[in-house]
Amino acid sequence: MNSESHPAIVFVVDDDEAVRDSLRWVIESAGFKVKTYPSAGEFLKKLDPSQSGCLVLDVRMPEMSGLQLQKLLSEKNNPLPVIFISAHGSVPDAVGALHGGAIDFLMKPFDNQILLERIERSIKLDRKRRETRQQQEEIAQRVAQLTSRERQVMELIVKGKPNKVVAIELGISTKTVEIHRARVMEKLEAKNLADLIHLARFLEDTNVESSPN
Repeated sequence: MNSESHPAIVFVVDDDEAVRDSLRWVIESAGFKVKTYPSAGEFLKKLDPSQSGCLVLDVRMPEMSGLQLQKLLSEKNNPLPVIFISAHGSVPDAVGALHGGAIDFLMKPFDNQILLERIERSIKLDRKRRETRQQQEEIAQRVAQLTSRERQVMELIVKGKPNKVVAIELGISTKTVEIHRARVMEKLEAKNLADLIHLARFLEDTNVESSPN
């Protein structure tokens, strides 16, 4: 069971009340907090993007299908992992769901233990995604404090170029480079060059864009 002060929630969206009740019992018995919804629309009305957890989602439902909801969440950049369940799913449905990033596509009836394992995996993945996103935002905020010149200096420094070379390439004095370098280290809260390189690589690997001042 998740023991965080704000525990993850397993959201179950299925238009069949009996299925919702059954899933609630199974999932709550394993120690997870559960919320159920009869439709994608009802789920979206109550959706809190900051709430961690995962989504157990039926494929075929009236008004908005599970696949349509998955696509909408992706467009909104919502990191909530999705586990699809279906009694009448087709191969194209499964392919579409997995291609869209679903954790799994389970055909009803399925082994409850498999579902619980997928839920556990999904919650861990969601937690990791949210932690990474928070790191991205914090670092991006620091980088946003840099001036255009400081950003230029940083980009050359992390490539391993010494101050004299940076000065020549930017057409400024070595002393000015040293001043900009010190400000970059201070604004990014980097303790040393290795720390600065790590921050720069993290930004590059996570595709964070920050517009310089």
